[in-house]
Amino acid sequence: MVKFGYTILYVEDVEKSIEFYENAFGFARKFVSPENDYGELNTGGTTLSFASKNLGVQNLEDGFIESTLEDKPFAIELAFVTDDVGDLVQKATSLGAVLVAEPKKKPWGQVVSYVRDLDGFLIEICTPVEM
Repeated sequence: MVKFGYTILYVEDVEKSIEFYENAFGFARKFVSPENDYGELNTGGTTLSFASKNLGVQNLEDGFIESTLEDKPFAIELAFVTDDVGDLVQKATSLGAVLVAEPKKKPWGQVVSYVRDLDGFLIEICTPVEM
């Protein structure tokens, strides 16, 4: 059996990223290493984790492409589901997220907006998909 356990973002400052996601989205801190180079948040079924870019270099000897606000976002996103997209977008941007796309209603009824976090990772904020 395989279970999707973690999404790990390589960030400049683990503590700062943890605090942003706690304050912007209400996730609870699960763990931060004593070295402050790795941390986890309780987000539901899958753990959202952060590792320092320095730890990333140690783990990936050939390096990696860093996420920054100066570059276009990667072709991947985190999606957070809420009943009030506008309020959550406003809260996230007031804490440093950068607005990419205003909330928009999709043809299937879902409301979707996009922001980028402090390190430039793309976040979709959306209502549930109604089937």
